[in-house]
Amino acid sequence: MTSSTAITPPAATNLTGKIALVTGGSRNIGCETAAELARQGADVVVTYHSSAAAAAEVVDELERSGRRAAAIQVDLTGTGALDRFVDDVRAQLAAWDAEGLDILVNNAGTLRIATFDAVTEDDLDAIFETNYKSLFFLTQRLADVINDGGRIVNLGSGTAEIAFAPLVSYGPVKAALHSLTKYLAAHFGPRGITVNAVAPGGLDDDFNALLFDEIFPPARDYIRSNTAVGRIGMPADIGGVIGFLATDAASFVSGAVLPIDGGYRL
Repeated sequence: MTSSTAITPPAATNLTGKIALVTGGSRNIGCETAAELARQGADVVVTYHSSAAAAAEVVDELERSGRRAAAIQVDLTGTGALDRFVDDVRAQLAAWDAEGLDILVNNAGTLRIATFDAVTEDDLDAIFETNYKSLFFLTQRLADVINDGGRIVNLGSGTAEIAFAPLVSYGPVKAALHSLTKYLAAHFGPRGITVNAVAPGGLDDDFNALLFDEIFPPARDYIRSNTAVGRIGMPADIGGVIGFLATDAASFVSGAVLPIDGGYRL
């Protein structure tokens, strides 16, 4: 193709002036998402549960890139810590002289690996309390903190659409989250706030390390051989798509659940 008009790539500062909150931002998808949002110009607050050192390292890296960054400790199992956490978020926004959040990435989650006959009530409670209930009520309590025209992105999962026996307590809860995403898109739409979910396939990260390394060692090769692009996903693959959903370019995308799996089982 020839053209007399030069094509200028978009600037990597689409989110300049925006404030983002990424839950579970100290590692894996959360860390990569925070980095991508900062790369595009956003200031970022990340949460962590117990990895204070990892969270501090993320904050240092974001600040070295020229962005403002902060980390807030919170246990997002259920709702017990939400009131204090929302107060902490408001305090951080005040410290930055910011009116509210522009981007909320609901990434924090937990995993239990067991087939149906071995799942315990504690397993199912932990998955539901962290991956659904906490997200539901955190979003509810932050609703008046999120600016009109903002972005909400939920971390779904490809396991919501397939039956992989060791994740029987995980996949169905993610399916409920996919449905909730559509409900939230309808609820927040009148304010110009988009709500979407990303649904990763199997990723090579420490969230899946137990599954890949001990419970089902052939997993990596199995995923590669059943994926159109011929490789397993990495957290940065997900962070990049979340970064896009946070921009104005995605302002007409809402209520979507985007599979990010390299074409798994096509």
